Amino acid sequence: MTTTHRPGPLGRLAGVAFRHRWRVLLGWVAGLAVAVGLAAGFGGDYEVDYSSPGSDSQQAQRLLADRFPAQAGEPVDVVVHSDTPVTDPDVQADVTALLAELRTMPHVIAVDDPYTTPGALAPDGQTLQARLSLDVDAPEELPVADAELMLAAAESASRPGLDVALGGDAIRQAESGEVGSEMIGLIAAAVILLVTFGTVVAAGLPIAVAVAGLAVSSMLAGVVAAIMDVPSWAPILASLIGIALGIDYVLLMVTRFREWRAAGLSPHDATVATLDTAGRAVMVAGGTVMISMFGLFAMGLSFMRGAAVVTMVAVLIVMAAAATLFPALLGFFGHRIERWRLPIGRRRGAVAVSEGGHVEPSRGWLRWSRLIERRNILAAALGAVLMLVLAAPFLGARFGFPDAGNDPASHSSRQAYDLLADGFGTGANGPLLLVADLAGGGADAGSLPELSEAVAATPGVAAVLPPVVTDAEDAALLTVIPTTGPQDAATEDLVHTLRDDVLPAAPVDVHVGGVTAAAIDVNESMAGGLPLLIGGVVTVSMVLLLVSFRSVVITLTAAVMNLLSVAAAYGVVALVLEGGWAGQLIGVENETPMPAYVPIVMFAVLFGLSMDYEVFLISRMRESWLRTGSNARAIIDGLAGTGRVITAAAAIMVTVFAALVPSPDVVLKSLGLGMAAAILIDATLVRMLLVPAVMHVLGRANWWSPRWLDRRIPQLYVEGRPELFLPTAGEREPEPART
Repeated sequence: MTTTHRPGPLGRLAGVAFRHRWRVLLGWVAGLAVAVGLAAGFGGDYEVDYSSPGSDSQQAQRLLADRFPAQAGEPVDVVVHSDTPVTDPDVQADVTALLAELRTMPHVIAVDDPYTTPGALAPDGQTLQARLSLDVDAPEELPVADAELMLAAAESASRPGLDVALGGDAIRQAESGEVGSEMIGLIAAAVILLVTFGTVVAAGLPIAVAVAGLAVSSMLAGVVAAIMDVPSWAPILASLIGIALGIDYVLLMVTRFREWRAAGLSPHDATVATLDTAGRAVMVAGGTVMISMFGLFAMGLSFMRGAAVVTMVAVLIVMAAAATLFPALLGFFGHRIERWRLPIGRRRGAVAVSEGGHVEPSRGWLRWSRLIERRNILAAALGAVLMLVLAAPFLGARFGFPDAGNDPASHSSRQAYDLLADGFGTGANGPLLLVADLAGGGADAGSLPELSEAVAATPGVAAVLPPVVTDAEDAALLTVIPTTGPQDAATEDLVHTLRDDVLPAAPVDVHVGGVTAAAIDVNESMAGGLPLLIGGVVTVSMVLLLVSFRSVVITLTAAVMNLLSVAAAYGVVALVLEGGWAGQLIGVENETPMPAYVPIVMFAVLFGLSMDYEVFLISRMRESWLRTGSNARAIIDGLAGTGRVITAAAAIMVTVFAALVPSPDVVLKSLGLGMAAAILIDATLVRMLLVPAVMHVLGRANWWSPRWLDRRIPQLYVEGRPELFLPTAGEREPEPART
């Protein structure tokens, strides 16, 4: 090298890992073995409480669990529709035989008799509902195989003139199936990397690091579940993010390593230089993702905290693999980085190295960069208009929780939903459970008829079933059937009316619970925490960017651009959930409400991921700015120099998240579509158009920072000091033989 410059901590760590590559590799194998052992010995189940802490519905659920244990378990609805009255002897015999069979199924602890239970027969006499009570508290706890036994029994009982369908969240969970998103993402990533690099070795390194990170983090997810509540969808989300980040980070560093090799550095020195330059950007990018996931703690919901911790563990493992395993693998394969070239991607030829040790970007990216420079005002205006157009549908978004009415028509849960709505009214799919605490025993029980009359007289109530009182007369349960469906805004108004106006006048303490009420409470709780989430994550991320790039203007524009990316993704999801032509493209058959936790999870994930591209782009721009002092040159160098790697990274992320779109679960579908759309928008409209155009308009002001602030900000050198690693002409290592 031309200097005795001592590399930073990452560079020194890379050198150690490169030299002691066998020890590092064995260390990762041992770490995986420890993770497997911890998961086997201490791994917990993915059990979670979706209720809002301290809410009225949570208090109702606790009373149910304490006083009505059979009612507190997860229910399964058996809905039967007959062309003849369901009281006909033949129909009744078939229904009785079916219920007797279901009573013997695993996890079934009670079965209602629809012929003796009040309100179980529809007014038209051709539809009935029987409820199975399970011994599980959450849908995820019922094994899919046991749910499939129930579905098979219902299918066997159906015949011409007699339709039988099963409903409930446990059935929906079983019918949703599993999507092998991880494998789909890895296969797609391998293809994209081969096209990007054109060599098997260069393409294989990001895959190897991502697989290693996935193997360790997936084992540790079960350990986290033993400590805190973790929803069943969290490991899927964490795996996808881990795969995407692992591949993206190593993709960036492989690109930089090839540039250092082309500049003439030996494999060891190129590894050190790579981690001391691109590695710093990777650590900052990973830090922004961690900060974003910390924001989920602001929701005050246990399942959000569990999802955040599992995802943060995956990100930490990926960052550790990028800092240690990747340089160790370069110790094995770095000198073969250009080997096993395929007849795709860039053709091998003379490699031109620009200032700073970077390979000269392609002419196409240079032409695009200069076009943005010449038409910067037009490009900025066009980009802003397109982002606002994409975000516009979110203004009319309808928040709520999708239910079985949004499932595919072929699913038993959807058929049960439709049969209930036709026979009993739409409100039968979202009953409210009023749980009364009868502290005074029999004396309080005498007030129940008056309470029932008051509730029945409330506008929006279709029926109130007779109260069920415990043997000890210490609690009562009233089932209220609304006139509107569970997704209807009028049902939410009814819940508030009961809580605010009707029940406070009752002589006993009454809480409104049930799935519909719990969903309303969680929705409102998350909506209240959303401003804190956005404000906290944006503020901390801005501080990190300010320290990294020492520019107030870049920090502010980065925050605005990332918020625009998220807003545009929200608009895409809202448009699809309207169920029109856009929804039909991905299997959303009718208008569907947007669950409040979808935009929350999307924001936490996407703000961190979009910051990745911002860090990659701006770090290359700042590197050029410090070298040349020209704002225009810095923007062109940054855009042209990172265009190829950001495009490849975005293509991988889009493919990984889009693998969720075929899922029959509308929530997973929405999350997958939203994140894929956001990454696509961020990597194209934002990073390739809007950011460089706005920076050209702002000129040298991009790099402005008050002197007093500049003196107080620590110097991180997030882009590294590449000039210190460049060799002289006589020190260049000869090009390796090409194969």
